[in-house]
Amino acid sequence: MENFARVIPHEVIVQMTEVNKVPPGVELIQAPKIWNKTKGKGVTVAVLDTGCDSIHPDLQERIIGGRNFTDDDESNPDIFLDYNGHGTHVAGTIAAQQNDNGVVGVAPEASLLIVKVLNKKGSGQYEWIINGINYAIEQKADIISMSLGGPNDMPELHEAIKMAISNNILVVCAAGNEGDGDDSTDEFAFPGCYNEVICVGAINLERRSSDFTNSHNEIDLVAPGEKILSTYLKGKYATLSGTSMAAPHASGALALIKSLVNNNFGRELSEPELYAQLIKRTIPLGFSPKLEGNGLVYLTVIEHLSDVFEKESKELVLSSQ
Repeated sequence: MENFARVIPHEVIVQMTEVNKVPPGVELIQAPKIWNKTKGKGVTVAVLDTGCDSIHPDLQERIIGGRNFTDDDESNPDIFLDYNGHGTHVAGTIAAQQNDNGVVGVAPEASLLIVKVLNKKGSGQYEWIINGINYAIEQKADIISMSLGGPNDMPELHEAIKMAISNNILVVCAAGNEGDGDDSTDEFAFPGCYNEVICVGAINLERRSSDFTNSHNEIDLVAPGEKILSTYLKGKYATLSGTSMAAPHASGALALIKSLVNNNFGRELSEPELYAQLIKRTIPLGFSPKLEGNGLVYLTVIEHLSDVFEKESKELVLSSQ
């Protein structure tokens, strides 16, 4: 049995040196429309990936620390640099800061904990990933984001995830890119298909299901995963495609949701309660639940429903007069 997981396969479409925009995927899930209420401040997202370009101008102020669990840099735990690009791209989608230049992440004031569990080749031993999860628990992360996977069910990995969730940590995973566009066939990648995690499939920017996205009965929701613009190596930017790019949209959305609802309720909501708050903010797109789960994460859906309800209430009052 292969004891390695890898970055979820992805396609690098284009690299660029200068950008100044809110990425279309961030806009599609309506994140900018709730930035007047919260930008995720006080919420920590642990990014378990290939490390991060920690001096990238859009990321350096968001990173609060990290640890290397791989064999890169002679296994030095204090060097969590990214030599692959995947982890830097994921981190930017979650929390690239607003600085009037570059890109902006879904939760631009959230904190990033960089947990390097995949090496420069994009590969990682399951032991590294388990150690990374345990580190995120020790550091009291609010959310764990994993755009990685493998073909094998590893009980030890499953147990580590369940331990994180028992510590009130939301665990977000990419669904995988082995899909064939047919919802009648199942494609499984672990840990994404564990029931306890929030499994994220991909759509394109026209809200159509991505041909590559895995389909099975543990998909929770979908997010943009094609032609996603974000941060990249050496202070640059790149457009990538894959469910790896969809998952961090959900992780960033959860950072916003947790900040917002904990403030509204005046207490710390539990992991199941926060999951419910996430699902409240999804819209079905008309695809099979095996492809889209509950639908697209859409952060303003509650406001839209309130507007409809208010309009109907006014019409009822008028009709009764």
